[in-house]
Amino acid sequence: MSGWAAAVVAALLLVVSPVAPVAAAERTQTAAMPAAGAAALATDARLGLHPDKTRFVIDLSRAAEFRVVTAADPWRVVVEFDGVAWAVPELPAPKGLVRGVRRSEAGGRVRLELETSGPAKVLWADMLRPLDGRPPRFVLDIAPMDPLGFLAAQAAAMPSAAAPSPLAPGVQPVALRAPAPPPAAPATAPPAPSQPAALRSFPVPRSKPPLPQLPLIVLDPGHGGQDPGATAVTGVHEKEITLAVALEMRRQLQATGRYRVALTRDRDVFIKLRDRVARARSLGADLFISLHADSISRPGVRGLSVYTLSDKATDREAEMLAQRENRADAIVGLDLSAETAEVAAILIDLAQRDSRNQSLRLAGLVVDRLGREVALLPSPLRSAGFAVLTAPDVPSVLIEMGYLSHAKDAKLLTSASHRKRLAAGLVQAVDGYFGRARS
Repeated sequence: MSGWAAAVVAALLLVVSPVAPVAAAERTQTAAMPAAGAAALATDARLGLHPDKTRFVIDLSRAAEFRVVTAADPWRVVVEFDGVAWAVPELPAPKGLVRGVRRSEAGGRVRLELETSGPAKVLWADMLRPLDGRPPRFVLDIAPMDPLGFLAAQAAAMPSAAAPSPLAPGVQPVALRAPAPPPAAPATAPPAPSQPAALRSFPVPRSKPPLPQLPLIVLDPGHGGQDPGATAVTGVHEKEITLAVALEMRRQLQATGRYRVALTRDRDVFIKLRDRVARARSLGADLFISLHADSISRPGVRGLSVYTLSDKATDREAEMLAQRENRADAIVGLDLSAETAEVAAILIDLAQRDSRNQSLRLAGLVVDRLGREVALLPSPLRSAGFAVLTAPDVPSVLIEMGYLSHAKDAKLLTSASHRKRLAAGLVQAVDGYFGRARS
Protein backbone atom coordinates (compact mmCIF):
# COMPACT_ATOMS: atom_id res chain seq x y z
CA MET A 1 0.00 0.00 0.00
CA SER A 2 1.39 3.44 -0.88
CA GLY A 3 2.21 5.93 1.85
CA TRP A 4 -0.70 8.13 0.76
CA ALA A 5 -3.05 5.17 0.85
CA ALA A 6 -1.93 4.17 4.34
CA ALA A 7 -2.51 7.70 5.50
CA VAL A 8 -5.98 7.70 3.95
CA VAL A 9 -6.93 4.48 5.76
CA ALA A 10 -5.67 5.96 9.01
CA ALA A 11 -7.61 9.15 8.28
CA LEU A 12 -10.81 7.15 7.98
CA LEU A 13 -10.36 6.15 11.61
CA LEU A 14 -9.87 9.75 12.70
CA VAL A 15 -10.79 12.45 10.17
CA VAL A 16 -9.78 15.96 11.15
CA SER A 17 -9.29 19.22 9.30
CA PRO A 18 -6.72 19.38 6.48
CA VAL A 19 -4.29 21.82 8.02
CA ALA A 20 -0.57 21.86 8.62
CA PRO A 21 0.42 19.42 11.39
CA VAL A 22 1.32 20.78 14.81
CA ALA A 23 4.23 19.35 16.80
CA ALA A 24 3.27 17.13 19.72
CA ALA A 25 4.91 19.47 22.21
CA GLU A 26 2.86 22.33 20.89
CA ARG A 27 -0.40 20.38 21.05
CA THR A 28 -0.26 20.19 24.84
CA GLN A 29 1.07 23.68 25.50
CA THR A 30 -1.38 26.21 26.98
CA ALA A 31 -1.23 29.92 27.61
CA ALA A 32 -1.29 31.35 31.11
CA MET A 33 -4.86 31.53 32.37
CA PRO A 34 -6.38 34.41 34.36
CA ALA A 35 -6.70 34.12 38.09
CA ALA A 36 -9.59 32.08 39.51
CA GLY A 37 -12.86 33.97 39.59
CA ALA A 38 -11.83 36.20 36.66
CA ALA A 39 -13.65 34.24 33.95
CA ALA A 40 -14.62 36.07 30.79
CA LEU A 41 -18.38 36.42 30.33
CA ALA A 42 -19.93 35.38 27.02
CA THR A 43 -22.95 37.62 26.49
CA ASP A 44 -24.07 37.05 22.89
CA ALA A 45 -23.57 34.54 20.07
CA ARG A 46 -24.74 34.89 16.46
CA LEU A 47 -24.34 33.46 12.97
CA GLY A 48 -24.03 35.55 9.84
CA LEU A 49 -24.25 34.53 6.18
CA HIS A 50 -21.81 36.09 3.70
CA PRO A 51 -21.35 35.39 -0.02
CA ASP A 52 -18.16 33.40 0.59
CA LYS A 53 -18.54 32.10 4.13
CA THR A 54 -20.61 31.57 7.26
CA ARG A 55 -19.46 33.67 10.24
CA PHE A 56 -19.85 32.77 13.93
CA VAL A 57 -19.38 35.59 16.45
CA ILE A 58 -19.36 35.58 20.27
CA ASP A 59 -19.25 38.76 22.39
CA LEU A 60 -17.14 38.48 25.54
CA SER A 61 -16.36 40.72 28.50
CA ARG A 62 -12.66 40.14 27.83
CA ALA A 63 -10.44 38.07 25.55
CA ALA A 64 -10.11 34.36 26.28
CA GLU A 65 -8.14 31.36 25.09
CA PHE A 66 -9.81 29.23 22.45
CA ARG A 67 -9.28 26.12 20.34
CA VAL A 68 -10.90 25.26 17.01
CA VAL A 69 -11.20 21.89 15.27
CA THR A 70 -13.09 20.49 12.31
CA ALA A 71 -14.20 16.86 12.29
CA ALA A 72 -16.39 14.32 10.52
CA ASP A 73 -19.16 11.83 11.31
CA PRO A 74 -21.05 14.08 11.68
CA TRP A 75 -19.45 17.02 9.90
CA ARG A 76 -18.88 19.73 12.49
CA VAL A 77 -16.68 22.54 13.74
CA VAL A 78 -15.86 22.48 17.45
CA VAL A 79 -14.81 25.56 19.45
CA GLU A 80 -13.59 25.34 23.04
CA PHE A 81 -12.98 28.19 25.46
CA ASP A 82 -11.07 28.08 28.74
CA GLY A 83 -12.03 30.46 31.54
CA VAL A 84 -15.37 31.55 30.04
CA ALA A 85 -18.71 31.80 31.85
CA TRP A 86 -21.65 31.32 29.46
CA ALA A 87 -24.42 33.89 29.84
CA VAL A 88 -25.91 33.84 26.33
CA PRO A 89 -29.72 33.47 26.60
CA GLU A 90 -30.17 31.46 23.38
CA LEU A 91 -27.91 29.68 20.93
CA PRO A 92 -28.16 31.04 17.38
CA ALA A 93 -30.59 29.45 14.94
CA PRO A 94 -29.18 27.48 11.95
CA LYS A 95 -27.86 29.60 9.12
CA GLY A 96 -25.70 29.07 6.06
CA LEU A 97 -23.34 26.14 6.42
CA VAL A 98 -24.32 25.62 10.08
CA ARG A 99 -27.28 23.26 10.65
CA GLY A 100 -27.31 23.55 14.44
CA VAL A 101 -25.31 24.66 17.48
CA ARG A 102 -24.88 22.65 20.70
CA ARG A 103 -23.19 23.72 23.94
CA SER A 104 -21.68 21.78 26.83
CA GLU A 105 -19.55 22.74 29.83
CA ALA A 106 -17.15 20.70 31.93
CA GLY A 107 -14.14 21.46 34.09
CA GLY A 108 -14.21 25.20 33.43
CA ARG A 109 -14.28 24.67 29.68
CA VAL A 110 -17.12 25.73 27.35
CA ARG A 111 -17.51 23.56 24.25
CA LEU A 112 -19.59 24.61 21.24
CA GLU A 113 -20.31 22.21 18.37
CA LEU A 114 -21.43 23.72 15.08
CA GLU A 115 -22.94 20.90 13.05
CA THR A 116 -22.42 21.64 9.35
CA SER A 117 -24.21 20.45 6.25
CA GLY A 118 -20.94 19.08 4.87
CA PRO A 119 -17.18 19.22 5.44
CA ALA A 120 -16.02 22.70 6.45
CA LYS A 121 -12.69 24.48 6.34
CA VAL A 122 -11.63 27.27 8.69
CA LEU A 123 -10.91 30.44 6.73
CA TRP A 124 -10.14 32.59 9.76
CA ALA A 125 -10.47 32.52 13.56
CA ASP A 126 -9.38 35.21 16.01
CA MET A 127 -10.18 37.09 19.19
CA LEU A 128 -10.77 40.73 18.23
CA ARG A 129 -9.89 43.55 20.58
CA PRO A 130 -12.56 45.97 21.82
CA LEU A 131 -13.09 48.87 19.45
CA ASP A 132 -15.53 51.79 19.17
CA GLY A 133 -17.48 50.71 22.22
CA ARG A 134 -17.84 47.11 21.04
CA PRO A 135 -16.69 44.35 23.40
CA PRO A 136 -13.98 41.80 22.59
CA ARG A 137 -15.29 39.32 20.05
CA PHE A 138 -14.41 35.83 18.97
CA VAL A 139 -14.88 35.57 15.19
CA LEU A 140 -14.83 32.32 13.19
CA ASP A 141 -15.24 32.16 9.40
CA ILE A 142 -15.93 28.78 7.78
CA ALA A 143 -16.65 27.70 4.21
CA PRO A 144 -17.72 24.46 2.50
CA MET A 145 -15.08 21.98 1.41
CA ASP A 146 -15.20 18.99 -0.92
CA PRO A 147 -15.37 15.82 1.21
CA LEU A 148 -12.74 14.00 -0.81
CA GLY A 149 -10.48 17.04 -0.77
CA PHE A 150 -10.97 17.14 3.01
CA LEU A 151 -9.84 13.54 3.33
CA ALA A 152 -7.01 13.65 0.81
CA ALA A 153 -5.53 16.86 2.27
CA GLN A 154 -5.78 15.42 5.76
CA ALA A 155 -3.96 12.31 4.63
CA ALA A 156 -1.18 14.41 3.14
CA ALA A 157 -0.88 16.51 6.30
CA MET A 158 -1.27 13.73 8.87
CA PRO A 159 1.35 14.01 11.65
CA SER A 160 3.64 11.10 12.32
CA ALA A 161 2.49 10.85 15.95
CA ALA A 162 -0.61 12.01 17.76
CA ALA A 163 -0.49 13.58 21.19
CA PRO A 164 -3.26 13.46 23.78
CA SER A 165 -5.99 16.00 23.14
CA PRO A 166 -7.96 18.03 25.68
CA LEU A 167 -10.99 17.68 23.42
CA ALA A 168 -13.39 14.74 23.37
CA PRO A 169 -12.10 11.36 22.14
CA GLY A 170 -11.79 11.20 18.36
CA VAL A 171 -11.23 14.95 17.95
CA GLN A 172 -7.90 16.77 17.86
CA PRO A 173 -7.23 20.52 18.03
CA VAL A 174 -5.99 22.40 15.01
CA ALA A 175 -5.66 25.81 16.62
CA LEU A 176 -4.75 27.19 20.01
CA ARG A 177 -5.13 30.89 20.70
CA ALA A 178 -4.16 32.80 23.81
CA PRO A 179 -5.95 35.99 24.91
CA ALA A 180 -4.87 38.99 22.88
CA PRO A 181 -2.71 41.54 24.72
CA PRO A 182 -4.23 44.93 25.62
CA PRO A 183 -4.24 47.36 22.71
CA ALA A 184 -1.23 49.64 22.57
CA ALA A 185 -3.08 52.34 20.65
CA PRO A 186 -6.08 54.43 21.84
CA ALA A 187 -9.52 53.05 21.08
CA THR A 188 -10.01 55.75 18.46
CA ALA A 189 -6.98 54.65 16.46
CA PRO A 190 -7.28 52.02 13.72
CA PRO A 191 -6.79 48.52 15.11
CA ALA A 192 -3.36 47.00 14.72
CA PRO A 193 -3.18 44.05 12.36
CA SER A 194 -3.88 40.79 14.15
CA GLN A 195 -0.72 38.71 14.65
CA PRO A 196 -0.88 34.94 14.50
CA ALA A 197 -0.32 33.26 17.83
CA ALA A 198 2.74 31.07 18.26
CA LEU A 199 0.64 27.93 18.34
CA ARG A 200 -1.82 28.72 15.58
CA SER A 201 -1.74 25.98 12.99
CA PHE A 202 -3.49 27.87 10.21
CA PRO A 203 -2.56 31.42 9.12
CA VAL A 204 -4.91 34.38 9.28
CA PRO A 205 -5.28 35.71 5.72
CA ARG A 206 -3.59 39.08 5.27
CA SER A 207 -6.27 40.12 2.83
CA LYS A 208 -9.79 39.02 2.07
CA PRO A 209 -9.71 35.76 0.10
CA PRO A 210 -11.19 35.84 -3.39
CA LEU A 211 -14.84 34.96 -3.64
CA PRO A 212 -15.41 31.33 -4.62
CA GLN A 213 -17.32 30.52 -7.77
CA LEU A 214 -21.06 30.47 -7.43
CA PRO A 215 -22.59 26.98 -7.03
CA LEU A 216 -23.19 25.25 -10.35
CA ILE A 217 -26.62 23.68 -10.91
CA VAL A 218 -26.88 21.27 -13.85
CA LEU A 219 -30.42 20.80 -15.13
CA ASP A 220 -31.21 17.70 -17.18
CA PRO A 221 -34.35 17.92 -19.36
CA GLY A 222 -35.30 14.28 -19.88
CA HIS A 223 -35.43 12.62 -23.33
CA GLY A 224 -34.93 14.57 -26.57
CA GLY A 225 -34.37 14.03 -30.28
CA GLN A 226 -35.53 10.62 -31.45
CA ASP A 227 -36.53 9.80 -27.85
CA PRO A 228 -39.77 11.75 -27.24
CA GLY A 229 -40.52 10.18 -23.86
CA ALA A 230 -44.14 9.86 -22.79
CA THR A 231 -46.93 11.41 -24.82
CA ALA A 232 -49.56 13.46 -23.01
CA VAL A 233 -53.27 12.94 -23.53
CA THR A 234 -53.10 16.38 -25.16
CA GLY A 235 -50.56 15.08 -27.71
CA VAL A 236 -47.54 16.97 -26.34
CA HIS A 237 -44.35 14.98 -25.87
CA GLU A 238 -42.49 14.69 -22.56
CA LYS A 239 -39.25 15.96 -24.16
CA GLU A 240 -40.94 19.31 -24.94
CA ILE A 241 -42.29 19.75 -21.42
CA THR A 242 -39.03 18.89 -19.67
CA LEU A 243 -37.07 21.32 -21.85
CA ALA A 244 -39.60 24.12 -21.27
CA VAL A 245 -39.41 23.66 -17.47
CA ALA A 246 -35.60 23.49 -17.54
CA LEU A 247 -35.34 26.72 -19.54
CA GLU A 248 -37.73 28.49 -17.15
CA MET A 249 -35.84 27.18 -14.11
CA ARG A 250 -32.54 28.32 -15.61
CA ARG A 251 -33.99 31.80 -16.11
CA GLN A 252 -35.18 32.00 -12.50
CA LEU A 253 -31.97 30.59 -11.01
CA GLN A 254 -29.81 33.01 -12.97
CA ALA A 255 -32.07 35.90 -12.02
CA THR A 256 -31.18 35.37 -8.34
CA GLY A 257 -27.52 36.11 -9.05
CA ARG A 258 -26.60 33.28 -6.67
CA TYR A 259 -25.97 30.39 -9.08
CA ARG A 260 -24.38 29.29 -12.30
CA VAL A 261 -26.58 27.04 -14.43
CA ALA A 262 -25.84 24.53 -17.18
CA LEU A 263 -28.21 22.27 -19.14
CA THR A 264 -27.42 18.81 -20.48
CA ARG A 265 -29.41 19.87 -23.54
CA ASP A 266 -30.94 23.22 -24.50
CA ARG A 267 -32.58 22.06 -27.73
CA ASP A 268 -34.31 18.98 -29.15
CA VAL A 269 -31.36 16.57 -29.33
CA PHE A 270 -30.77 13.03 -28.07
CA ILE A 271 -28.14 12.55 -25.34
CA LYS A 272 -27.22 9.22 -23.81
CA LEU A 273 -28.01 8.85 -20.12
CA ARG A 274 -24.40 8.27 -19.07
CA ASP A 275 -23.30 11.27 -21.13
CA ARG A 276 -25.68 13.46 -19.12
CA VAL A 277 -24.01 12.31 -15.90
CA ALA A 278 -20.55 12.71 -17.41
CA ARG A 279 -21.33 16.30 -18.42
CA ALA A 280 -22.40 17.22 -14.89
CA ARG A 281 -19.26 15.67 -13.39
CA SER A 282 -16.91 17.23 -15.95
CA LEU A 283 -18.34 20.67 -15.18
CA GLY A 284 -17.91 20.15 -11.42
CA ALA A 285 -21.64 20.37 -10.71
CA ASP A 286 -22.77 21.08 -7.16
CA LEU A 287 -26.27 19.74 -7.88
CA PHE A 288 -27.81 17.66 -10.68
CA ILE A 289 -31.58 17.88 -11.23
CA SER A 290 -33.17 15.66 -13.87
CA LEU A 291 -36.68 16.63 -15.03
CA HIS A 292 -39.26 14.13 -16.27
CA ALA A 293 -43.02 13.61 -16.58
CA ASP A 294 -44.42 10.14 -16.00
CA SER A 295 -47.14 8.13 -17.71
CA ILE A 296 -49.13 5.12 -16.53
CA SER A 297 -51.94 2.91 -17.80
CA ARG A 298 -54.16 3.94 -14.86
CA PRO A 299 -55.52 7.38 -15.86
CA GLY A 300 -56.62 8.27 -12.30
CA VAL A 301 -53.04 8.50 -10.98
CA ARG A 302 -51.51 11.96 -10.75
CA GLY A 303 -49.01 13.96 -8.72
CA LEU A 304 -45.32 14.87 -8.44
CA SER A 305 -42.63 12.59 -6.98
CA VAL A 306 -38.87 12.89 -6.38
CA TYR A 307 -36.37 10.05 -6.79
CA THR A 308 -32.90 9.45 -5.40
CA LEU A 309 -30.65 6.50 -6.25
CA SER A 310 -31.65 3.25 -4.57
CA ASP A 311 -29.31 1.34 -2.28
CA LYS A 312 -29.05 -1.61 -4.67
CA ALA A 313 -28.20 0.65 -7.59
CA THR A 314 -25.64 2.42 -5.41
CA ASP A 315 -23.99 -0.92 -4.63
CA ARG A 316 -23.86 -1.89 -8.31
CA GLU A 317 -22.39 1.48 -9.24
CA ALA A 318 -19.75 1.24 -6.51
CA GLU A 319 -18.71 -2.18 -7.78
CA MET A 320 -18.33 -0.84 -11.31
CA LEU A 321 -16.44 2.26 -10.20
CA ALA A 322 -14.06 0.16 -8.12
CA GLN A 323 -12.92 -1.81 -11.17
CA ARG A 324 -9.36 -0.81 -11.95
CA GLU A 325 -10.10 0.48 -15.47
CA ASN A 326 -12.63 2.95 -14.03
CA ARG A 327 -10.65 4.22 -11.05
CA ALA A 328 -8.87 7.09 -12.80
CA ASP A 329 -12.13 9.08 -13.02
CA ALA A 330 -14.26 7.32 -10.40
CA ILE A 331 -14.24 10.45 -8.23
CA VAL A 332 -13.65 13.86 -9.75
CA GLY A 333 -10.38 15.37 -8.55
CA LEU A 334 -8.98 12.12 -7.14
CA ASP A 335 -7.15 9.48 -9.21
CA LEU A 336 -7.56 6.09 -7.52
CA SER A 337 -5.85 4.04 -10.23
CA ALA A 338 -2.68 3.58 -8.15
CA GLU A 339 -4.51 2.54 -4.99
CA THR A 340 -5.45 -0.89 -3.79
CA ALA A 341 -8.96 -2.21 -4.22
CA GLU A 342 -9.53 -1.77 -0.47
CA VAL A 343 -8.59 1.92 -0.42
CA ALA A 344 -10.47 2.67 -3.67
CA ALA A 345 -13.61 1.00 -2.29
CA ILE A 346 -13.38 2.96 0.96
CA LEU A 347 -13.04 6.32 -0.80
CA ILE A 348 -15.79 5.55 -3.31
CA ASP A 349 -18.09 4.52 -0.46
CA LEU A 350 -17.28 7.74 1.41
CA ALA A 351 -18.11 9.85 -1.66
CA GLN A 352 -21.31 7.92 -2.36
CA ARG A 353 -22.58 8.16 1.21
CA ASP A 354 -22.04 11.91 1.31
CA SER A 355 -23.69 12.43 -2.10
CA ARG A 356 -26.60 10.17 -1.14
CA ASN A 357 -27.21 12.04 2.11
CA GLN A 358 -27.12 15.38 0.29
CA SER A 359 -29.43 14.02 -2.44
CA LEU A 360 -31.96 12.92 0.17
CA ARG A 361 -31.79 16.36 1.79
CA LEU A 362 -32.43 18.08 -1.54
CA ALA A 363 -35.29 15.68 -2.35
CA GLY A 364 -36.95 16.50 0.97
CA LEU A 365 -36.68 20.22 0.26
CA VAL A 366 -38.20 19.78 -3.21
CA VAL A 367 -41.20 17.91 -1.80
CA ASP A 368 -41.62 20.48 0.97
CA ARG A 369 -41.54 23.50 -1.39
CA LEU A 370 -43.45 22.03 -4.34
CA GLY A 371 -46.00 20.35 -2.09
CA ARG A 372 -47.37 23.84 -1.44
CA GLU A 373 -47.94 24.44 -5.15
CA VAL A 374 -48.79 21.13 -6.83
CA ALA A 375 -50.41 17.78 -6.11
CA LEU A 376 -48.01 15.14 -4.80
CA LEU A 377 -48.05 11.42 -5.42
CA PRO A 378 -48.64 9.38 -2.24
CA SER A 379 -45.22 8.75 -0.63
CA PRO A 380 -43.56 11.25 -2.99
CA LEU A 381 -39.98 10.53 -1.79
CA ARG A 382 -38.85 7.46 -3.70
CA SER A 383 -35.70 5.66 -4.87
CA ALA A 384 -34.85 3.76 -8.05
CA GLY A 385 -31.89 2.76 -10.20
CA PHE A 386 -32.08 5.63 -12.70
CA ALA A 387 -28.83 5.89 -14.67
CA VAL A 388 -28.81 9.69 -14.46
CA LEU A 389 -28.54 9.48 -10.66
CA THR A 390 -25.36 7.40 -10.55
CA ALA A 391 -22.72 10.15 -10.16
CA PRO A 392 -20.87 9.20 -6.94
CA ASP A 393 -19.72 12.75 -6.24
CA VAL A 394 -22.67 14.96 -7.28
CA PRO A 395 -25.91 15.16 -5.24
CA SER A 396 -28.62 14.20 -7.74
CA VAL A 397 -32.40 13.94 -7.87
CA LEU A 398 -34.89 13.00 -10.59
CA ILE A 399 -38.23 14.81 -10.48
CA GLU A 400 -41.33 13.28 -12.05
CA MET A 401 -43.33 16.49 -12.38
CA GLY A 402 -46.67 14.77 -12.91
CA TYR A 403 -48.48 12.19 -15.05
CA LEU A 404 -49.05 12.97 -18.71
CA SER A 405 -51.61 10.17 -18.69
CA HIS A 406 -53.79 12.26 -16.34
CA ALA A 407 -55.78 15.00 -18.08
CA LYS A 408 -55.30 17.61 -15.33
CA ASP A 409 -51.56 17.01 -14.88
CA ALA A 410 -51.07 17.10 -18.65
CA LYS A 411 -52.94 20.38 -18.94
CA LEU A 412 -50.96 21.95 -16.10
CA LEU A 413 -47.58 20.84 -17.45
CA THR A 414 -48.33 22.44 -20.83
CA SER A 415 -49.26 25.72 -19.08
CA ALA A 416 -46.56 28.42 -18.95
CA SER A 417 -47.93 29.80 -15.65
CA HIS A 418 -47.76 26.35 -14.03
CA ARG A 419 -44.21 25.83 -15.27
CA LYS A 420 -43.25 29.15 -13.67
CA ARG A 421 -44.70 27.97 -10.34
CA LEU A 422 -42.84 24.68 -10.65
CA ALA A 423 -39.57 26.45 -11.39
CA ALA A 424 -40.10 28.90 -8.52
CA GLY A 425 -40.63 26.04 -6.08
CA LEU A 426 -37.49 24.32 -7.31
CA VAL A 427 -35.47 27.52 -6.91
CA GLN A 428 -36.73 27.78 -3.31
CA ALA A 429 -35.59 24.19 -2.72
CA VAL A 430 -32.14 24.99 -4.12
CA ASP A 431 -31.99 28.10 -1.92
CA GLY A 432 -32.87 25.97 1.07
CA TYR A 433 -30.19 23.42 0.17
CA PHE A 434 -27.50 26.10 0.12
CA GLY A 435 -28.85 27.85 3.22
CA ARG A 436 -30.07 30.83 1.22
CA ALA A 437 -33.80 30.57 1.78
CA ARG A 438 -35.51 33.92 2.07
CA SER A 439 -38.16 34.56 4.71
